[in-house]
Amino acid sequence: MANRFPIILHHRLPILAGVHPNSSISCTQLLKRSKNLSSCRVPRRLVFGIGVSFWAQFMSMAGKSVTTSFIASARTKGAVEQILQNVEWPEQFPFKEEDFQRFDESSDLVFYESPRFVTHIDDPAIAALTKYYKEVFPPSNTPGVALLDMCSSWVSHFPAGYKQERIAGMGLNEEELKANKVLTEYIVQDLNTNPKLPFEDNSFDVITNVVSVDYLTKPIEVFKEMRRILKPGGMAIMSFSNRCFFTKAISIWTSTGDSDHVMIVGAYFHYAGGFEPPQAVDISPNPGRSDPMYIVHSRKQATA
Repeated sequence: MANRFPIILHHRLPILAGVHPNSSISCTQLLKRSKNLSSCRVPRRLVFGIGVSFWAQFMSMAGKSVTTSFIASARTKGAVEQILQNVEWPEQFPFKEEDFQRFDESSDLVFYESPRFVTHIDDPAIAALTKYYKEVFPPSNTPGVALLDMCSSWVSHFPAGYKQERIAGMGLNEEELKANKVLTEYIVQDLNTNPKLPFEDNSFDVITNVVSVDYLTKPIEVFKEMRRILKPGGMAIMSFSNRCFFTKAISIWTSTGDSDHVMIVGAYFHYAGGFEPPQAVDISPNPGRSDPMYIVHSRKQATA
């Protein structure tokens, strides 16, 4: 039986004036801080709490009753894998412009002007992602294989010693990209200003994005570009945790939880078109004891 697109009710995260833009913070930390920082909340003029109306809109477009509930605990191994199985997607693109607003709408190039030599996720989560890449990437030094690390930084999550003739990186700070020793080439580009990817059609076998999909304000345009530059059958891997630069993440992300994020990224693949049905994987190494880590991936259709 197909999963109907869910109504998932979550506690709304407050907008905190005290969240420093240089720090990566988890939703759990935000909730803990909110208990002691209620006086620091700013007006909810940006819609960081779309919640009920958003899910209800999805269900309405799908022609389903808004009383239907599908709740998956992202802390339960196996639950995440079920979220994207046989989803009945609404016919129309359900997102609104305000869903992609951010608390800080200043230029991303200015925000990342200074290098941010930090890690968003802890070592066990990094190790889990590296292990996953080792399992799904083409073997090292496979002739003709090209990979693109989109929204990349100074940290390489690729397997140790992994080499290809072409590993391209895109990011917002040149110093960080230079520090990434895996990259054979890099480009500085703000995808929220210009989502057009500067590569030829059918160029890459794999595209990765690590804990950055939540910053994309034009995700459908970016995902369509990913489809264009992937080779037929090429794989796109979006990985994310519950950490982010909170003021730069889009409102639909900061107002929902981990399992919702899986559905949101799955929707990006679906509505971009030309991808196989997206799949989700929970690679969290130590649920409840280290940072969670989730994968939503898909392949470009052979006939796309």
